[in-house]
Amino acid sequence: MENLKEYIEIITPGDKEAMEEARKRQDSRVKVPKSLGRLENISIKLAGITGKAYGNQVNNQAIVLMCGDNGVVEEGVASAPQTVTLMQTINFTKKITGVGSQAKYFDIDLLPVDVGVKLPIDSEYLTEEMAFNNKVVNRRIAHGTKNFMKEPAMTREETLKAIWTGIEALEACKAAGKNLVGVGEMGIGNTTTASALIAGCTLETRTSAPWNLYSYIDRIVGRGGGLNDAGLELKKKIVAEGLNKYLDTFRTKGKDGEEVIDYLTLLQVLGGFDIAAMVGVYLGAAANKIPAVVDGVISMAAALMAVKMEPKVKDYIFTSHKSDEGGYSVAAEILGVEPMYDLGMKLGEGSGCPIAFKIIEAACAVINNMWSLEEAQVDSAYLEKLKEEGQFR
Repeated sequence: MENLKEYIEIITPGDKEAMEEARKRQDSRVKVPKSLGRLENISIKLAGITGKAYGNQVNNQAIVLMCGDNGVVEEGVASAPQTVTLMQTINFTKKITGVGSQAKYFDIDLLPVDVGVKLPIDSEYLTEEMAFNNKVVNRRIAHGTKNFMKEPAMTREETLKAIWTGIEALEACKAAGKNLVGVGEMGIGNTTTASALIAGCTLETRTSAPWNLYSYIDRIVGRGGGLNDAGLELKKKIVAEGLNKYLDTFRTKGKDGEEVIDYLTLLQVLGGFDIAAMVGVYLGAAANKIPAVVDGVISMAAALMAVKMEPKVKDYIFTSHKSDEGGYSVAAEILGVEPMYDLGMKLGEGSGCPIAFKIIEAACAVINNMWSLEEAQVDSAYLEKLKEEGQFR
């Protein structure tokens, strides 16, 4: 635990001077200031991550895929069997899944990691080396987490081991020269664990009894891989009861007597190996100043947990698509972020990241390659008048 605290202390805020320089550069390009909207904002945020106002490159890309099963599926909260986790983890190596097909087309490397798949993966698909070699990296902590309705999903040691695995994966990306990383997953039952974590985060400023969370849970808990109405109601019940079961474990008293959330404990009792490892990827990205792209609701839940553990992590993450799962919107509201785009996607497994990568590339192209008004010999006098009138806020 002390080592993790020391690692987190490495993280610094985004470089404000580089961001300001990038903002000024964008305002002087051959266009009306702010006319490229969020593309400009992306390039400015990227400057804060790298410390370079422009000239940033994001062409060496990877998606880290944390794979693990969740014991809570024993409660009937998933529509798919856990054999799907096994087969899709293997299929990542073949680049034939939703994210894999895009990765193959765009020449993006995938790094699938077994942090706790329940069923055994054949040795022909496994490697012990944390590297890009079309294999599943073996970092299995256990054969899936425990059922949190019966006992905490993970021990503290397992939780930390999963987080460090995520950090290891990110640092392997850095060693391979990756300059843009996506964060995805595979794990049947993980929309339930993600929902529980997101719901737990809504408790931070609330002192009411846990059953008042039902209004949040209605917004947060979705159908996941395709639950019917009865399954959805059961899933909501499990999330609510799970929060109630561990409320006194992860909600504690702060220095001034106020109620606060111990987010590491929340992650331990209600999370999963996959989400904990994804938290580690985000922490590693921030520590190493590498931009990390959030995928859907599972990835967003992990990003939320990472930011709650260290708020400066927010300076290093970009969103991708808006997930159709309600928990995504709640987590995004808590984080104060908005999705980059909305195509009605809800697959997960990092499938939103490749599209976001292309948008970030476009943002870099604009700030790096667009000429200034002066270079393009465009008379900017009319723009100065509009600026005085406050047209470009």
